[in-house]
Amino acid sequence: MPDHPLIDLINSKIRAAEAAGEFDDLPGAGKPLPKVDDPENALINRLMKENGAVPEFVTLSRELTRLREELRETGDRTRRQEIMKEMSMMDAKIDLARKAYR
Repeated sequence: MPDHPLIDLINSKIRAAEAAGEFDDLPGAGKPLPKVDDPENALINRLMKENGAVPEFVTLSRELTRLREELRETGDRTRRQEIMKEMSMMDAKIDLARKAYR
């Protein structure tokens, strides 16, 4: 795979910034990187956390809560059965999502 067309420009900008001392005295310089439980996904996990994303099981749990509320408020027997089926499937999805998150 060929380099990006701008790679030479990018590298020259980095070299110029280094020469000008723009990378000196950065917070954490010379210190080891923080330990992470999942090094393969550490960057993705950090970006998700910094941007307010939540794990799938949290989103699914919120949906389950919404279904429970709908079940309490619904008197229609057919709809109640549909909701209960959805809740059962949601429990299984939450379990799988929790296992995948670990």
